[in-house]
Amino acid sequence: MMWFGILAVFLIVAIRTGGIEEDNFFLLVPLGMGVFGFFFFKNLLWDLADEVHDCGDSLLIRSGGQEETIPLSNIMNVNSSVQVNPPRVTLRLAVPSIFGNEITFVPARPFSLNPFAKFEIVDDLIIRVDRARSRRRD
Repeated sequence: MMWFGILAVFLIVAIRTGGIEEDNFFLLVPLGMGVFGFFFFKNLLWDLADEVHDCGDSLLIRSGGQEETIPLSNIMNVNSSVQVNPPRVTLRLAVPSIFGNEITFVPARPFSLNPFAKFEIVDDLIIRVDRARSRRRD
């Protein structure tokens, strides 16, 4: 909201002071930044689940007022990316949920000065998902 709010204020000030009439720069830059911000936020933030709770043999997912329990045996892949901030975890599902084939969330992370530290929570989840899938196949 701050991103678009600051751009709106910049645009309003440019319109009121007559900056747009003098130079199209004051119109094109905020519009370009707005389009860039929309796609940036759409791909990195707006797809995140609101809450993910570990229930042992399943995960409780809440997003956009909806809720679903995903058994660990339904998870095909757990992908953790630490190169983005905040770090993200993406779950690929064997059977789609009400949220689709993939669920992305930001896990709770203990304080660390090492930005490349491993996520113990994610490592544990990967092991438990593998065990659940193995039991499903047996």
